[in-house]
Amino acid sequence: MGSRAALDFEAAIRDLNELLSRKRPESFSSAWIFKHAPQCYRFIRRRVRHVSGRIDWDLVTYALERKFQRRWAPRRRGECRISYRNRAEVDILLNAYRDKLYVFVASADAADRRIRELISISLVRLAQNGNITAKREVLSLVGLTVNDWLERHYLLSRWLVYEEELRKQIEGCIRRYRYTGSFLNYVFRTLEYAGRGIRPFYAYSLNEPIHGGAQQQSQQSPQ
Repeated sequence: MGSRAALDFEAAIRDLNELLSRKRPESFSSAWIFKHAPQCYRFIRRRVRHVSGRIDWDLVTYALERKFQRRWAPRRRGECRISYRNRAEVDILLNAYRDKLYVFVASADAADRRIRELISISLVRLAQNGNITAKREVLSLVGLTVNDWLERHYLLSRWLVYEEELRKQIEGCIRRYRYTGSFLNYVFRTLEYAGRGIRPFYAYSLNEPIHGGAQQQSQQSPQ
């Protein structure tokens, strides 16, 4: 996005935030934006495009104030989607970020984490449309980040001996993810919450004592 387009994008987001503050809808969608802010809609349709060619509503809603993000109500996808495999569709996305895939292993700063979110959400949307190849790519890339969490976060470390259930939890996140906040935070909180019912794996060891809470559960957000 060029500098002029970036300025226009910032103006469109500012106008949408002001409109949402004034109208206070319980939810909003692309149709709502078209009705109440046709000029913003036309700009978004022309200039805010994903590498796949579709309108990038994730980029738009991610830029809105946090209080409005959860009110986004995209067009509902039918439950009966036809599954398909399309490597080319996935490669179009990944090729745009090929030199940035390290962010799933080591994110140095907020900019890296932002790129990680863009890649993750884009792949999740393809997976939700039925692309099995995209789903596998999410499981692979996000799995790298999750493996790091398992090493660094006490509560999440309980998943270390439940690989199959861990995979099912991530698949569930892919299927359920709706609004365009952080997908990685959504996965982290899902695993954190679900992990509370799992006994620490070391509790089953006959050679190691049960530490009875000596370690503190991490309350940090994923990095």
